[in-house]
Amino acid sequence: MHRSGFVNIIGNPNVGKSTLMNALVGEKLSIVTAKAQTTRHRILGIVNGEDWQIVYSDTPGILKPSYRLQKNMMSFVDGAIGDADVILYVTDTVESSEKNAEYLDKLGGILCPVVVVINKIDLSSQEKVVELIQWWKSKLPKATVIPASALEKFNLESILETVVGLLPECPPWYDKDTFTDRNLRFFASEIIREKILLNYKEEIPYSCEVGIESFHEGAERYDIGAVIYVMRESQKGIIIGKGGSALKKVGTQARLDMEDFFQKKVFLQIYVKVDPDWRESRTELRKFGYED
Repeated sequence: MHRSGFVNIIGNPNVGKSTLMNALVGEKLSIVTAKAQTTRHRILGIVNGEDWQIVYSDTPGILKPSYRLQKNMMSFVDGAIGDADVILYVTDTVESSEKNAEYLDKLGGILCPVVVVINKIDLSSQEKVVELIQWWKSKLPKATVIPASALEKFNLESILETVVGLLPECPPWYDKDTFTDRNLRFFASEIIREKILLNYKEEIPYSCEVGIESFHEGAERYDIGAVIYVMRESQKGIIIGKGGSALKKVGTQARLDMEDFFQKKVFLQIYVKVDPDWRESRTELRKFGYED
């Protein structure tokens, strides 16, 4: 008997969904920062056992959309709720339990099993964690509630055992040596975007998108050409920095991470372009993978 299924990770921003997915998969597939809206795409991470396969799916944090990009991000979340065999709903010990309550109502009405992961228990007391477990059991009585710390890799085995037990009997969806549905170009763009999130403040990271214009694998290295799209000329100046110093820092950090991820030398060139409408334009969002 073989078990296989789609285990979709949803939850509010900053609860540690991407950190949890990376820990469960054993690879850094999703970029991680302390900023909200770090994850914009739906990313698959595939884990295999001898008689099971879990297809994890990381999704953007739940929010109320203000522009087309965010609407499309939320469509990834809705899609994840609709096609899941198991849902991992990630909360933490800090956030308000009632935040985005409409999604909790959705979870109460769906047919597939729900596992509530209370993340970041390393930042809380035992009494508080017990209180939260009881609250979630009362809110979603059919769900399994598991306290954990993705950062400290605590109780991940319990999550794995629970999820495997809930998977339907099914042959594997992917070859057993596949670990994600994304290609190297995607990870190159995400690594650059992570460095933007880490190095710039205020609205700058949310006004940026990264496109990979060229990607060539040679015998010795990858040659990668990337463009950072911003919405205003002033933002372009901030991204580049005085004498190009800020952009150089981002490029160096991204190149080193790419070399670690790709296990090969990387020659990276990054340019900056102004595109005022990229967050609202269907054509541009399609180019960046946010529209079908």
